[in-house]
Amino acid sequence: MLRHFNDQFCPDNWFKDLFEANVAHSFERPSSWPAQDKLVEIICFCLVENHFHLLLQETVDGGIAKFMRRLGVGMTNHFNEKYEEKGGLFQGSYRSRTVEDDGYLQYVSAYIQIKNCFELFPGGYKVACQNFDKAFKWAKTSPHCSLGEFLGNRERAITNPDILLEDFNPTQYKEFCHDFISGRESEDIVEFVAFE
Repeated sequence: MLRHFNDQFCPDNWFKDLFEANVAHSFERPSSWPAQDKLVEIICFCLVENHFHLLLQETVDGGIAKFMRRLGVGMTNHFNEKYEEKGGLFQGSYRSRTVEDDGYLQYVSAYIQIKNCFELFPGGYKVACQNFDKAFKWAKTSPHCSLGEFLGNRERAITNPDILLEDFNPTQYKEFCHDFISGRESEDIVEFVAFE
């Protein structure tokens, strides 16, 4: 959904198109669709049990709102069809915050890709922090987090981490995330946590 709803093109029934083209369980597009014309660049994401975090850069005016509307409606329709339910899936509308500072952008990416993914680590966030290297390696393989794409471990054509790669190589990013998690840059973390 993150890949296919991020498009100016809106098929009548995207799910049916994917199944008919035999690409429903991949990140390929049906050949009958035009080339992807993105609404947003997805810099990073983490999907947790009852919500998700996205770091987006708008590529067209109103792109974030349009993408989030498509994603919300698509998820709701899929859930309702799969479980024979009706009505809304989400408690309310999405919340957003504009990130205008590159330094803050780096912290937001660590918050999304590390802090949130570490909460999914077996044993939880505290165990992940105590075993940072093991948890970081685990997070790189998590299908619910974009860290693997960012570090070049897999390619799913969902994210565009180039904005972050301007500031980091994979080793530097791991060190930055370790510092973020361990609180070495405590003033910035206190200010960032206030965002949550």
